[in-house]
Order: sequence, then structure tokens, then C-alpha cells
Amino acid sequence: MKKLLEVYERFAVLVSYLQSPFLLVVRLYWGWQLMQSGWGKLHHLDKVTDFFASLNLPAPGVTAHFVSGLEFVGGLLLILGLGSRLIGLILSVNMLVAYWTADRDALVAVFSDPGKFYNADPYTFLFASAMVLVFGAGVFSVDALLKKRYRGWIEKQ
Repeated sequence: MKKLLEVYERFAVLVSYLQSPFLLVVRLYWGWQLMQSGWGKLHHLDKVTDFFASLNLPAPGVTAHFVSGLEFVGGLLLILGLGSRLIGLILSVNMLVAYWTADRDALVAVFSDPGKFYNADPYTFLFASAMVLVFGAGVFSVDALLKKRYRGWIEKQ
């Protein structure tokens, strides 16, 4: 049994080297998807405003501008890996609000009908945002570069 545990521990160490490349792929793919979504919304603000008004959101015009900009800029920040945990939090909240306002049936069915939950539009964006929130951007990110660059500077202060 001891040998089996040692083999498993080595396997776990080897697989952990995939964490940063995996986070990079998640950030690049879903960041790009968010940027495209935000860009599309920015170019059709009238339709987004009308949709938000149909959901009875407060200040639908302002909300449309905010959400469109958040998705575009947030996607860019995910791609770069800059402010990753903060933007992961903000985007996660945004996607939960999207669930609550536009896909409430899917949100409340998370346990009773999980397929309905994970087939809803906000799911993959929420999942990717939450993943970056929880795990960070990884070593292939601007966050990691800044941390490395300023770690010595901060320690000298």
C-alpha cells in the first residue's frame, strides 16, 4: 500500500505541472469569448438595452453599457491574466446576476435538473470566471510577472 501511495503522490506532482498551462487555456479561450460577447453588445447597445428593459432591470441603458464594457474589458483582463482574481470575482457575480435575471429557471434547477443549469448561456462563463477566481491566473500571466518583479521591491521596503 505504501508503494501505491508513493506512485500516486508522484503522479499528483506531475499532473500539478499542468495547472498553469490549463489556466492559460481557460483564460485565453473564455477571455476571448467574453471579449467577443462584450464587443457584440457594445455594437448593439439598443438591442441590449431593450432586452434588459424586458427583464425589468433598473436603468437598462446604463446597465447595458456597464455589462457590455465589463465583458469586453473583463475578457481582455482574463486573457492577459491581469487582476485575475478580482476580475474573476466581478465576472462571477455578473454571471450569477445573468442567471438570476435571464435564466432564473435554470438557476433554481441547479439541483433538481442540473442539465438545465449547465446548458444555460451563463454557465461556462461563470465556471471559467470562478475557476480563475479560485485558482488565480497561473504562472503564464501578467499577475505572475508583476508578483515576481515586485516581490523583491516590497521585501526591501
